[in-house]
Amino acid sequence: MYCKQLSVINFKNYREAVLVFSPKFNCFTGNNGSGKTNLLDAIHYLSLCKGFTNPIDTQNILFEEEMFMIQGKYQINGQEDELYCGLKRNHRKVFKRNKKEYERLSDHIGLFPLVLLSPADTQLILGGSEDRRKFLDGVISQYDKEYLYRLISYNKALLQRNTLLKQFAERRYYDVASLEIWDEQLVANGAYVFQARQDFFGKFLDVFRKHYAFLSDGNEKVDIEYLSGLNDGQDFLQLLHESREKDRQAQYTTVGIHKDDLSFLIHGWPAKKFGSQGQQKSFIIALKLAQFSFTRDIKGFHPILLFDDIFDKLDETRVQQLMHMVSEQHFGQVFITDTHTERIETLFASIPSECKLFVVDSGNIVETKILNDKT
Repeated sequence: MYCKQLSVINFKNYREAVLVFSPKFNCFTGNNGSGKTNLLDAIHYLSLCKGFTNPIDTQNILFEEEMFMIQGKYQINGQEDELYCGLKRNHRKVFKRNKKEYERLSDHIGLFPLVLLSPADTQLILGGSEDRRKFLDGVISQYDKEYLYRLISYNKALLQRNTLLKQFAERRYYDVASLEIWDEQLVANGAYVFQARQDFFGKFLDVFRKHYAFLSDGNEKVDIEYLSGLNDGQDFLQLLHESREKDRQAQYTTVGIHKDDLSFLIHGWPAKKFGSQGQQKSFIIALKLAQFSFTRDIKGFHPILLFDDIFDKLDETRVQQLMHMVSEQHFGQVFITDTHTERIETLFASIPSECKLFVVDSGNIVETKILNDKT
């Protein structure tokens, strides 16, 4: 799978742009704030129905305009698909595949899988449990639609239960029967999510370890532990019953799969506290490459890789190692942003793979050229 063409209108700082891509490497260079990452964000929209830099859709409309539009042409398993994402102020977002609108945006997730590596990924190690759950949910949702539907249903029930707990405190009453309605939904959907997460780690961990071993020359032992209150056969419904008084006082649900976390370990010690910056960066890269490999093997084709501003976050050796790795046949289309055109040109002088270079300035493509032209 690869993206053949991207068109944007009034998206972020782009008035209008049409880009035709290489099926292998595509690089966007330019100064900070020129719009490089915005192009990655548009590609992200077409895969996941949302951007990764700003979750508020209306704030991605060009200043003083009334709408934005993103269109893409994709080649996937010998078939061409056209994707469309449009938004008008005070209207709902519209998403179409081959001119047919989706009834639910969630139906699109996973059809055009994507893996993103960006500076914000440091939060996987340094941030809270929510960041790690988002990573976990993002990986599984791109190959298991039932997981995504169950997760959405769980979160809706959780919101209703938490709202009810707040109402109990505000109105000074307590109704166990009304809580039980939401308990049943939490258990029904949470049990599926928990099992899917367990099954995922049973397969993902070995893939992750192989990628980390490559990046670290096999000198370090790494592990990921899935932490959940439902581990060791705990009954979810019983946990909810036992936590009712605690929930009542806290005014929110204190147990469940929404509290799950991941523990990242190097030689048995938490990477957050004891890992060097280099080890933490290698850990994150290995996570994302493992996500790519895992998704590719399940879907049967290559996800798209987005590398945002990685050259300023990684040392030269890691960048070289990473680029040579993803230039191999078992990787597909890659998009890269960098502030230095010369650095990209130097890098691809040593990589035997075609690269299409787009020089960006203030929301305009001012230059396009092919590096390592194979035609």
